[in-house]
Amino acid sequence: MVLGSGAGLALGVLLVYLQPWLGSISCNSLPVYAAVNESVTFHPSSHMPFQEILWKKQKNKVIEWENSEFKAFPPFKGRVNLDPVSGNLTIFNLTSSDEDEYEIESPSITSTNKFSLYVIEPIPSLTLTCTLTDQNIIVQCEILEHYDSHPELLKYSWDCPSDQCKNNSAPEMHFDRESDHSQKIQCTVSNKVSKRTSSIILATCFPSAGVSRGRFPLLLSVAFVGALVSSLSFFCLAKSRR
Repeated sequence: MVLGSGAGLALGVLLVYLQPWLGSISCNSLPVYAAVNESVTFHPSSHMPFQEILWKKQKNKVIEWENSEFKAFPPFKGRVNLDPVSGNLTIFNLTSSDEDEYEIESPSITSTNKFSLYVIEPIPSLTLTCTLTDQNIIVQCEILEHYDSHPELLKYSWDCPSDQCKNNSAPEMHFDRESDHSQKIQCTVSNKVSKRTSSIILATCFPSAGVSRGRFPLLLSVAFVGALVSSLSFFCLAKSRR
């Protein structure tokens, strides 16, 4: 009991000590998603005309408007635009290094305006591959190229006549080997900025069996007739030479 009381007292003292610091943590950062090489615009909220504006990326200046003059800072020179009326900041030709937290500072703004920018590579091409087991056909939806641009944002969806395609968000599908092989299986992979789709016919998951069972007796009969005709021709030719 003494140990428990001591631990509780220590926790209380720690919370009192950390309270000012905990209160300064901001959870008002708005996530914004944009594609590499594209542009993005941050829209701050303000009900008053702007007199001066400073946009920052963390502690680094992006662009400043003061005394009716604009000044952009590296590496944003030549690829940023600031609207002094709305306060909107637009960044062009985005790169992965632009990803960070942005904030506007101005006497006209009384609330926090922070934006967490995520710069994402568009999804490259997809492919569907098959794996056969004794019982199942496993169809996998794969991105062809190496892709590590926020993979946590990738979402998978499937479309096919079978019920298992509904509400399935896994990167692979399992079908019974006795399923309808003529059905088309479609996979879509998406993130916040792009989407890719690929499809496959389930029958293509099986290796070529060559001549089908239905045609084999017909081909066998044709071969037999051909051999018989050749034999008769040889017999007649041999008889005529006597």
